[in-house]
Amino acid sequence: MQFKALGNSGIVVPEICLGTMTFGEQNNQQQAFDQLDYALERGVYFWDTAEMYPVPPKPETQGSTEQIIGNYLKQRGGRDKVFIASKVAGPGYGGSHIRDGQTRFNRTDIRDALDGNLQRLQTDYIDLYQLHWPQRPSNIFGRLGYGNPEASQVTDLTPLEDTLTALSDEVKAGRIRYIGLSNETPWGTMKFLHLAEKLGLEKVVSVQNPYSLLNRSYEIGMSEIAHYEGVGLLAYSPLAFGYLTGKYRHGARPENARITRFSRFTRYSNQESLWAIEQYAQLAQQHGLSLTQLALGFIKQQFFVTSTIIGATNLTQLKENMDAFEVNLSDEILIAIEAIHSQQPNPAP
Repeated sequence: MQFKALGNSGIVVPEICLGTMTFGEQNNQQQAFDQLDYALERGVYFWDTAEMYPVPPKPETQGSTEQIIGNYLKQRGGRDKVFIASKVAGPGYGGSHIRDGQTRFNRTDIRDALDGNLQRLQTDYIDLYQLHWPQRPSNIFGRLGYGNPEASQVTDLTPLEDTLTALSDEVKAGRIRYIGLSNETPWGTMKFLHLAEKLGLEKVVSVQNPYSLLNRSYEIGMSEIAHYEGVGLLAYSPLAFGYLTGKYRHGARPENARITRFSRFTRYSNQESLWAIEQYAQLAQQHGLSLTQLALGFIKQQFFVTSTIIGATNLTQLKENMDAFEVNLSDEILIAIEAIHSQQPNPAP
């Protein structure tokens, strides 16, 4: 297990972060407890959750993931031995049933959301608190570019300095330790960094964005920010909802798998993605690797990645995913990955 600096926070975190968004939907509490136990056995004490989870988001299950983690901490203890990241939902999207889908990242909504996070997690502080997605219209969740649809939307936005001030005040109050962004763009990231420097406020230490062999859009602008500003990536969907494990190859739909159960998730099922997946799978086979090893090994070796968020629905998957981090890809394999990427870049942004 390698450990990497979390931005300029002065602390390090494991290169693996346990994603928990299946807890309360695909995994019941006992199964979740088993995963949390196993994660700690492997030294993975960095866990990511959100007020919106589990996924798919529904009013009747909203908050269940945090409640399960809170129950675990209450029963097992050891709060000071884990590093918990959570999030406040933005407006619309999966948060349409949270605060009536009208979340504004102002002092009131951030305070109220954090109250709920802390209550469900049964703790008095959260280590890393992230804005789940921007309040403003932006090119996220499957949109590669910022174009006319985004620019033409007229919305009443909370000034970013108000948002950062509210978060910074929560750090001063001891209810959160560090601030992070999620599903953020180069403009948004640099704006928050500039305001922190200008106003003497807390600096964001991480950005949680999608990153995988099928979506390397982070490399366009964001990776340079990571290099010069010390804001690392927490890479989510590294296995593209399981597509990059190979389990959906040739139209397969395993029982209880996410895509089998929830057909609404089509981000990685377009023909361009399926072609790329097949090329990567064949490359892995040629070098005696599983597709999982190839996919996670590639992410691990990128300089800008602080931690990779992996999730699973059973312990066998979780073990395979964690074991994949022991693989180091050769230059030959990395060159071959670039060749495939050049033919089909970012088919699933």
